[in-house]
Amino acid sequence: MTEYDNDLLREGILRFKAGETDNARGYLERALDNADDDETRCGANYYLSKLTDDPVRKRQYLEDVLAIDMTHAGARRDLAILDGKIKPEQIVDPDALPAQAAGTESLRADRFTCPKCGGRMVYSPDGSSLVCESCKQREAHSGGAESGERDFFAAMATGLSQRRPVSVTTFACQGCGASFMLAPNEISATCAYCGSVHVIATGERRELLEPDAILPLAFDRKKAVGYLVEWVEKNKLQPEQKVQPPNGLYLPIWVFDILGTVPWKGYRVLSKNGQRTNLLGLDLNDVAREPVSGGYPVQFANVCVTGMHKLSELLVKVLPEYDFGNVPAYDARYLAGWPAEMYDISMADASLDARKIAVDQVRRNIKSDLAQIEGLTFSASNIQVSGFRLVLVPVWVTRLTVQEKTALVLINGLTGSVHSELPGHGLAGWLGELLGS
Repeated sequence: MTEYDNDLLREGILRFKAGETDNARGYLERALDNADDDETRCGANYYLSKLTDDPVRKRQYLEDVLAIDMTHAGARRDLAILDGKIKPEQIVDPDALPAQAAGTESLRADRFTCPKCGGRMVYSPDGSSLVCESCKQREAHSGGAESGERDFFAAMATGLSQRRPVSVTTFACQGCGASFMLAPNEISATCAYCGSVHVIATGERRELLEPDAILPLAFDRKKAVGYLVEWVEKNKLQPEQKVQPPNGLYLPIWVFDILGTVPWKGYRVLSKNGQRTNLLGLDLNDVAREPVSGGYPVQFANVCVTGMHKLSELLVKVLPEYDFGNVPAYDARYLAGWPAEMYDISMADASLDARKIAVDQVRRNIKSDLAQIEGLTFSASNIQVSGFRLVLVPVWVTRLTVQEKTALVLINGLTGSVHSELPGHGLAGWLGELLGS
């Protein structure tokens, strides 16, 4: 490696910033021709992309940058502009306060009205229909298309890009303080945690990001009760007071895709005869160290982070059971008759947690896969979030009191698995009193 190509690159960047486009292009092209490392190639291609108005050439330069560094934020942003995903005027000034969200998105008032009797229709947890509460008329609902992920780089560059907040009806439970998002035109709601019933006289409106996807409830309360009874019996628990039937609701989950390349270096220990070995049992004078380095590819799909502080520790136990590979796109009809708790952890904050999860896993993978490398060092600075979705997942919730300790119990709304903070101990024989049955 020489400094000649790096000097050319630095001079080209200085000329570019000074507005000397022709001179800058000459230096950058020479730097690219003489480049002997990826960092120089990446920088030269990126600035050359800024010096051409030809979309074909610009795309080639940007793709060459991403072929070297797939997490290059500037290249991903410029490619998103070239693809029409974002507009230059949408890019926000990171030093300026974000503007107040403009406009709202409304849903038709008759969307959840029974076409036969005019009664309210609620979503039936069978995965396929809306049911009238009055006449039991059913309206088939097969769901929409599969949800797509959002470009994280474009979203951060534009202060959420296409993700403009929408106005939704919310209510805060006066009993326990939980906050929920409601389907349009809901006039009453029951808190899923404490069972308090609320009449929504004047629904509060809040600006929130609309979910990208939703995993619909797969079974009704009767089945949820059955799963709970089975779990209690298995764990020999004896509640100290009457158990309320579980309530169904949706919880917000941030789902991220993460990619990058982790550069690493170290050395292999060679014996005098050139065979690879390790330091155990060898005289240091009898061995040689062979420097080695490389890049460890990183690609994680569907790294999940809870969207709320409440229940976060308990929900983490349930998350691995959900399949986020083929999730239906969000449709507000799924919330007809069902509350959805609002997120209180922002996408930006959740992305940091997701990246930490990925980095910790990468560290474990590298130490395992490159165990034969001595003096191994690596940097995770190039691991970045590339895409994200806000997904609503279904659960059934109730409370159990055992040995004077009351704790929430979550039932996975898809699989029926039960999770709780309660320890698995106690006495059997209370099933006849469970849920008043």
